[in-house]
Amino acid sequence: MYTEKELIRIAKRENNNKRKYLLVNSLQAKHIPSVPDKTLAMFDELAKVLTDRYKNKKVLAVGFAETATAIGARVAIKINCMYIQTTREDIKDVEYLYFTESHSHAEEQKLVKTDLDRVISKIDCIIFMEDEVTTGNTIMKIVNIIKDTYKIYSQNIKFAVASIVNGMDEKALNIYRENNIDINYIVKTDNSKYTNIAESFENNGKYITNLDEIQAPNIKRIDVNGCMNARRLVNGADYSKACENLWQQISEILQLTDKESVLVLGTEEFMYAAIYIAYRLQNTGYNVKSHSTTRSPIITSNNKNYPLHCRYELRSVYDDNRKTFIYDIGCYDKVIIVTDSFQISNAGINDLCKSVYMNNNFDISVVRWCI
Repeated sequence: MYTEKELIRIAKRENNNKRKYLLVNSLQAKHIPSVPDKTLAMFDELAKVLTDRYKNKKVLAVGFAETATAIGARVAIKINCMYIQTTREDIKDVEYLYFTESHSHAEEQKLVKTDLDRVISKIDCIIFMEDEVTTGNTIMKIVNIIKDTYKIYSQNIKFAVASIVNGMDEKALNIYRENNIDINYIVKTDNSKYTNIAESFENNGKYITNLDEIQAPNIKRIDVNGCMNARRLVNGADYSKACENLWQQISEILQLTDKESVLVLGTEEFMYAAIYIAYRLQNTGYNVKSHSTTRSPIITSNNKNYPLHCRYELRSVYDDNRKTFIYDIGCYDKVIIVTDSFQISNAGINDLCKSVYMNNNFDISVVRWCI
């Protein structure tokens, strides 16, 4: 159904010699503003790949932070299984399994062991959800950690990986076959050419780094209840209901007029709820796109064939001391920022609102889903 050309555009990571390129998915609603029904249709296509293969299995889906959290959530909803995402955030009063993503700008990954303890004896299969898999090394690390941590139970658990794109070479594929780990994907790629493609682009895009000089816009702040945190173990059906409840509350509070164009922004690991709100708005008749902030520092270029052209540097809404980014903000009639930050940073939310305000200087709402 999908092709490499349709989904994949090559970008260049900033100051990262471990892996110089980054695959930017045109439909994923992460780095590039995307139309939400197309985003969810792509996620659902991956869910279809898994539905028959793991029918009647008790599945735990694990979505990788930060880019695959929405993919994992949607798949868990569609195949009706348990779900938890990895995280780089701190959660109080839990124990973690720690592992690293060595090619990433932020290497540390965590999975809440406290929740895994509750279900490890009850599941038949763990499926690790990714947007793209290149070597499979990161997933292999967490598989081995789970096997070592839960020796008795892990002998009876099937491990699998599912991704939108798979770029594993034959050596990497053989390692997975030898370890009896299933590989599922929508599109197969040959990643050997991507480094040269990334390096061919000039670093001559637009960078906006100092937002302190911009006046903070007037924004509408809304706190919405019923939050369900997918960094902790959730049931896919329950998470779906929680997101629908979020939409119902937002739709009652926000005043929308006919034919408005709307942008719905998520924040870092918190992607799925923003995409879902955008999807519901689209179904109501609005012209809607969605994307989100990210920790990923990516080069921008003015080359028309390059995916990202303008980068805004922000303080994180989760941590004033963390640098985050958002790319290519367009012009809309209304912007809705959806976040699950408990200790919302005034500096971070102001930075994000200022970046949006540069192109959209009138109607910005911040929805905080954390109560």
